[in-house]
Amino acid sequence: MKRWVTTADIVTALRFPLAVLFPLVPSPGWQLAIVATAAASDMADGVLARRIGGSRAGAVLDPVADKVFMAVAFLTIAHRGLLSWYELLGVLLRDILAVLAFLATLLLRRPVALPARAGGKAVTIAQLLTLVAAIADWTYTRHLAWATAAIAVYALWDYGRMAARRSARAARSSSQRAH
Repeated sequence: MKRWVTTADIVTALRFPLAVLFPLVPSPGWQLAIVATAAASDMADGVLARRIGGSRAGAVLDPVADKVFMAVAFLTIAHRGLLSWYELLGVLLRDILAVLAFLATLLLRRPVALPARAGGKAVTIAQLLTLVAAIADWTYTRHLAWATAAIAVYALWDYGRMAARRSARAARSSSQRAH
């Protein structure tokens, strides 16, 4: 049986105060340090979870911490005019749809746990790069935002395909048990 809370969960939880701090820090240097700390905590919690085992809380806490941090950071960046609303939407597309899908599975009482996939990890890396580029006021930030949106579309397609396969497999298994 999985433990409720582990060291990895404590590292994950560090992203919440970082999310609160991010919009309060006007200095790009400090914002970059916060992004680096958040990224390091995301990597470290994964390593710790694999090494000492995950927890039930961590299975929910990690994606929530990731999405809260990214949403706050990108909303802060967009508020400063560094990205337009539609670029913001594209960069956060995967996260927005993941939250909506999670809420739908809760309402339907049919939770589906999907393991991390390469496309999802690529979106996270692209989001971090876009965030760093925006903070650093890089000339090609908007291009990177669009590339991130394209990777998000691929990741959504990939997750959708995997969810459909799992659902079909579960339906076949259920009908076989009924006969």
